[in-house]
Amino acid sequence: MHRSRSHPRPRLLQLLATGGTGGAQESYTGLLLRLDRSRYEVRALSLSAGSAVSRVRSLGLPVDVIDDADDELAVRELAAWLRREEIDLVHAHMYRAEVIGVRAAVAAGVPVIMATVHSSRVRSESDIALLASLTPSMDRLIVPSESIQRKVVAEGRVGARFAVIPNGVDLSRFASPAPACALRREFGIPASASLLGVVARLEPEKGHRYLIEAMPTILAGAPDTWLAVVGEGSSLGPLRELASALGVAHRAIFTGRREDVSALTADLTVAVLPSLREAQGISILEAMARRVPVVASSVGGIPEVITSGVDGVLVPPADPAALAAAVLELLGDEALRRRIGEAGYATVRDRFSIDAMVRRIQAVYDEELTRAGVVVGDGAGSPAPGGRAALEVPPA
Repeated sequence: MHRSRSHPRPRLLQLLATGGTGGAQESYTGLLLRLDRSRYEVRALSLSAGSAVSRVRSLGLPVDVIDDADDELAVRELAAWLRREEIDLVHAHMYRAEVIGVRAAVAAGVPVIMATVHSSRVRSESDIALLASLTPSMDRLIVPSESIQRKVVAEGRVGARFAVIPNGVDLSRFASPAPACALRREFGIPASASLLGVVARLEPEKGHRYLIEAMPTILAGAPDTWLAVVGEGSSLGPLRELASALGVAHRAIFTGRREDVSALTADLTVAVLPSLREAQGISILEAMARRVPVVASSVGGIPEVITSGVDGVLVPPADPAALAAAVLELLGDEALRRRIGEAGYATVRDRFSIDAMVRRIQAVYDEELTRAGVVVGDGAGSPAPGGRAALEVPPA
């Protein structure tokens, strides 16, 4: 039973910080598509427009946008929206959604406030202090790995209960053979050539430079190898210059943003993620789901996904020599690639499916909605007075 007579099921808002592309947006979209509409009324809102918003809308789901760069105005507009829509639970995704969403939800008296920490990014002291001050107003903080939980606790984020729920991938996308990938034809890569690939934002924290620095050694040991760098970001220019300076520009292609990432991933010989920090790494889960062997840095939540030598290979971060050695070992042993690829698929199937992620998140929703008195189960008695009292917008 739901406490409100105006709508028969609890109303949830999935609040996204930015409508661009990335692992957080992939996770957000997967959750949004699979939430049980027989149990919840689901709303979606983004604090900016972009390709992620367009994608969700193309899938037939409405998404509202509050595109105001002024945080104070965005908080007030969102608080008014939350009151108008009678939202029972706000689930914020990414930094700005936490900052704007928590303040607006407190002001609007929303009964349940939650957030997912998608990033392992090192933030400024002022940003860390702001998140720490807002955390006591949250009922639950979802993290994709125990590593990220330790990180945010060390940053002073206490006062909310934690739930460790790994990100998941949609295995149905990988149940059938991948469509043909046009990448080799577009860039003149021979069908017989080995193809390495890294799918990640082109930002320093993703560690692309160390993979490019490994390429001279890789090419010395496996001359018929190409590298596809897939993504957009601020490091594009410096990475191109580095590839030229090292004499590997003819074998390192920068594809930009691609709409055929699933097909491209399936065409890789080895997938690489040389990150310096990583909450979990959606791109490696997708490679594993395609049975492509993965080489990744042993940072953040990645060691909670991969057991090195079993379902992937882990290397120290910022170590081009270790990257080159791991890649060359896989390129030189087809049986090893096949074994690790199959084990990687089994790991994703058993532990990191998106259906498992959604079930666990919905269990947290139900627990918090019941705790707040929004939903009353059989024999639970009368609803508690619902939610927080509406307040003036709290200061940043």
